[in-house]
Amino acid sequence: MEKKKAPPPVADINVTPMVDVMLVLLIIFMVITPMLTKGVSVDMVRTHNPIAMQNADKEDAVLVAVTREGKVVLSPGNIQTTADQLPEKVKDLLTNKVDKTVYIKSDRRAKYGVVEDVVDNLRAAGVDELGLLTEQIPDKNATPAKPGAAGTQPASAP
Repeated sequence: MEKKKAPPPVADINVTPMVDVMLVLLIIFMVITPMLTKGVSVDMVRTHNPIAMQNADKEDAVLVAVTREGKVVLSPGNIQTTADQLPEKVKDLLTNKVDKTVYIKSDRRAKYGVVEDVVDNLRAAGVDELGLLTEQIPDKNATPAKPGAAGTQPASAP
């Protein structure tokens, strides 16, 4: 009787499980990435000559968003609040910070009165520098602008 031999060991790497794991990770990152945007999405006012405000894109930048419906959202943390509650919340966020600039991002169809209340309450909180974020109107003849926050000159306290 003939003795059966075991097949020789396979030295090749089976990449199928690795490809499966990589595809799952790719799908997870594709789903999570849109949720990582900072703050609330608003349709900002467009201007021809905005001033670049690179500090508005930082992780620890204090950003107040006013939506079309008049909701006020404070970032970091995406805290929905009212204009009256802004002073104490902004004071807490600005303690121990070197840059005390607060950036306001407002929907272009938001009521002017709500934005004015936000500015007044930020001034009441002792904010010296305000940056009003806008988008640049694309010029047909110019080269495309670099992505990033653009806005009006930060206003100083009178």
